Amino acid sequence: MTNPFFQPSTLPYELPPFADIRDEHYLPAFERGFEEQLAEVTNITRRRDMPTFDNTLVPLEQSGQTLMRVARVFYNKSSSDSNDFTNELEEQIAPRMAAHEDAIRLDSQLYWRIKTIHDQLDSLELDAEQRYLVERYFTEMTLAGAGLDDEQKEKLKDYNQKLSTLTTRFEKNLLADTNDLAVVIDDVAELDGLGAGEISAAAEAAKERGLDGKYLVTLVLPTGHPYLANLTNRDVRERIMAASRARGNRGGEHDNTKLVLEITKLRAERARLLGFDTHAGFVTADQTAKTPEAVAAMLGKLAPPAARNARAEQKDLEEIAGVAIEPWDWDFYTEKVRQKKFDVDTAAMRPYFEIERVMRDGVFFAANQLYGITFTERGDLVAYHPDARVFEVANEDGSPVGLYVCDLYTRDSKRGGAWMNELVGQNDLLDQPVVVVNNLNVPKPAAGEPTLLTYDEVNTFFHEFGHALHGLFARVTYPKFTGTSVFRDFVEFPSQVNEMWMLWPEVLANYAVHHETGEPMPQELVDKLEASRQFNEGFQTSEYLAAALLDQAWHSITADDSVSDVAGFEAAALAAVGLDNPAVPTRYSSTYFAHTFAGGYDAGYYSYIWSEVLDADTVEWFKENGGLTRSNGDRFRSKLLGVGGKMDALDAYRDFRGRDAVIEPLLKRRGLE
Repeated sequence: MTNPFFQPSTLPYELPPFADIRDEHYLPAFERGFEEQLAEVTNITRRRDMPTFDNTLVPLEQSGQTLMRVARVFYNKSSSDSNDFTNELEEQIAPRMAAHEDAIRLDSQLYWRIKTIHDQLDSLELDAEQRYLVERYFTEMTLAGAGLDDEQKEKLKDYNQKLSTLTTRFEKNLLADTNDLAVVIDDVAELDGLGAGEISAAAEAAKERGLDGKYLVTLVLPTGHPYLANLTNRDVRERIMAASRARGNRGGEHDNTKLVLEITKLRAERARLLGFDTHAGFVTADQTAKTPEAVAAMLGKLAPPAARNARAEQKDLEEIAGVAIEPWDWDFYTEKVRQKKFDVDTAAMRPYFEIERVMRDGVFFAANQLYGITFTERGDLVAYHPDARVFEVANEDGSPVGLYVCDLYTRDSKRGGAWMNELVGQNDLLDQPVVVVNNLNVPKPAAGEPTLLTYDEVNTFFHEFGHALHGLFARVTYPKFTGTSVFRDFVEFPSQVNEMWMLWPEVLANYAVHHETGEPMPQELVDKLEASRQFNEGFQTSEYLAAALLDQAWHSITADDSVSDVAGFEAAALAAVGLDNPAVPTRYSSTYFAHTFAGGYDAGYYSYIWSEVLDADTVEWFKENGGLTRSNGDRFRSKLLGVGGKMDALDAYRDFRGRDAVIEPLLKRRGLE
């Protein structure tokens, strides 16, 4: 049997041949991939001539192609369409992948070769991208522990393998518990306040689990739930909130409390081995923030005014509710106050947000107006799931950009949240094109019924598509710099900027039409929404900052600290920063905080608001320079999105903006002046 991972795909843009891929192909491909890349690295380190860029960095960048092909496809499948097979294989592969990565980045001979080149940088004739490639490898290998002695390296490898296993288990526990805790509703009357599409989606979700005649409210990744804004039945709202907050902390086989303690302890011990006091110190050392103190200083400025604003908002809610506000009440009464104060009803927008029009006439249209790109659906190309659709992206002159795969709907096999990832990463060295994927988690109604998005779901779509554009537009020479391979506290910046086009007048007018009548969304609705822009920002900022500061707290413990009570630690961490308002729970509690315990944002969840400083400053630039124009789009594409990771992120920003970002636009946006 020919394994489809053993050679590059012959499909357009090297799209993986999903129709040919079977479960039995993955493990042999991983094993061959491990073996091949280690042999390729050995060929580099056994050379007898002195290290040069061409005999060390180039073959290193060319190595590991089989492993890259299988890993990208498998990890995409395990997050978007998992099953028992992927769950078992991922737990099996995780420690082996960690060991493989350590075998390369801790290789003393490879490190010597790269250090030798790095020491001679000023005397070598390298272009800017080549020079930055040397700097990145040297920095990353140094921080990873390549300079440790053999005994220390063995201890480090043990930490890394254990952590890879524990974080994988955390994610699998969370998916299983999220599915188990979905709320079953017996009587449709209990769903009063939801639209027909939402009720249909709940009925379909129940039917898929063999619960005919019932309704199933599946949980989303954050603590809150979109339905809480509209459900009139307070008991049902409380049930949904209780289920959401119970994930991973109710005992049993899917409990994550012990994993949280083990993961944070191991990360702290590993940080000490690597020469850092804390894991936060280790992580931020190679980000734009540089130190946890810089992160704390920024978050510390924002937390007090955010908490103050949230308390003021709470008083408004309690006046109209007539009762003390509980977490499950906040969204519901927020809509009531929004209507009373600003005459805004976000639910009234849903009929204007039909998913196909949002995608084609909103998300794609904005990209066309800015960058001149077009999207053609390729029904002849098979994706990894029937719900995933493939689009070919082309420049204005018809030249190819890449493939965009869009997977919109939620399912039990898909993890929560929304994200973007690569299936093929563009680079000139290997002459590879680009294929990116966006995943959302929109409830799917019954066949024939329209999918109407909430305001937040539309915003999320524009956000994730910003990541996709970053991945599609990057043009680099070396695989290491492909797509969104930038500092973690910079990666959210392009996606946050793309959110601005959701309500941009030309864009909104093009997609926001009533799905039944074809009438455009009344301008009055938009004007009122704009007028209420800062409304509820105290809550939104507080619940986000609570999670960001909780992440920092967990990763500010030292190897000598002893923590045994997850709930107690969390409560103390939030109280210490004044974000312990019972009515405003943290966006993610520890046992379902996938970003920090399974998603690669450990000690880095601050990245969203850190990037938002750049985002808000950039939005001001667009407004000052004419907004949605090709010249503005071309500048943003060439100086930021197209750069990928081939230069320092803040240098790229300065090249685009002409200066460093300032924080005032962010403070104004969030009402924190």
